[in-house]
Amino acid sequence: MPPVPRTLAELLAQLTLFADLTHPQLEEVAHTVGEEVFAAGQRVLRQGISGGGFFVIVEGEAQVVIDGDERARLGRGDFFGEVVALTGDVPSADILAASLLRCVTIPPAELEQFLLQHPHVMYRMLQAEARRVRAANLWPR
Repeated sequence: MPPVPRTLAELLAQLTLFADLTHPQLEEVAHTVGEEVFAAGQRVLRQGISGGGFFVIVEGEAQVVIDGDERARLGRGDFFGEVVALTGDVPSADILAASLLRCVTIPPAELEQFLLQHPHVMYRMLQAEARRVRAANLWPR
């Protein structure tokens, strides 16, 4: 059994989004990002209301709810809020904590610079977005 991570940098190292970063880069990211914890049932983002940021789930699970219907569950390593943070649009879904939810966060005003400084993170984020688009566009069989 692998050792339990003790620091935020060690937790980030276990997430696909940050997998290509060196230890010094992970330490820098750990000191750059914010952290937020949400209680089960707490709303993180509200559909149609401005605000938010970029969130990466470190622990716990979140529900993606659109017009009252749960559309997806997100877990450790998944991210959300990137479209809002990058475009300034309002969230297209509610994000609710399905359990105690711990996230690292980057404010919208800082996300572009963060991604430009960490091109490997940007590339992994783009890969995840491409998978989401492909999954959303699959024809029913």
